[in-house]
Amino acid sequence: MVSVFRKEVAGFLNSLIAYIVISVFLTGIGLLMWVFPQTNILDYGFADMGTLFGLAPYVFMFLIPAICMRLFAEERKSGTMELLFTRPLTDMQVILGKYFAGLFLVLFSLLPTLIYYYSVSELGNPKGNLDSAGIMGSYVGLLLLGAFFTALGVLSSAVTENQIVAFILAAFLCFICYDGIQAIASLEAVGSAGYFIERLGVIYHYNALSRGLMDSRDVLYFASITIAVLLLTKLVIGSRKW
Repeated sequence: MVSVFRKEVAGFLNSLIAYIVISVFLTGIGLLMWVFPQTNILDYGFADMGTLFGLAPYVFMFLIPAICMRLFAEERKSGTMELLFTRPLTDMQVILGKYFAGLFLVLFSLLPTLIYYYSVSELGNPKGNLDSAGIMGSYVGLLLLGAFFTALGVLSSAVTENQIVAFILAAFLCFICYDGIQAIASLEAVGSAGYFIERLGVIYHYNALSRGLMDSRDVLYFASITIAVLLLTKLVIGSRKW
């Protein structure tokens, strides 16, 4: 697994794709936080990072599929898929190696946003007037959300050899899982069942963590759905033997 992880990370860092994607993410978030009139915190007047944690999931819907689209699709297209699985590794070890490589890039793209935390803290009156516990919870929620979206990206890459198709499928799945369930729960036809459907959605648990409420149920929810998607990926990869 470690060898696959190293190979994928090296492949990312030796290509322009990773740098372009991360640059676009940081530029987009930076513009939303500091420049655009509807969202920038300078006009808002409060030392708050709600803009980052409110809009980052939507940026993730495109960032993470772009990072993950090549993981298996490229192997299939180049014909090295079977060669990869002839190595003394189980299917799950290969999947996890690629998954953690994608997650590493997501974490790598998040780290520079800590500069925003420092900047907002300095702009506060008095300095440091920030809800650090809430921001920490929001970062945990964003990282867990990124872990789930990465699993969806790996799954999408595993079902096709076309990277563009993998990207579109992953972005669609991320959107449906994040906003789609919430939209279904709000339909009048659903009635009282909407209360329970809403709690099945990702956005409900992400918002709970973003408020700084470090509830183990929310963490367990993200861990469960991420593991479920990775197991589904194993089933897809294993289907080549059928």
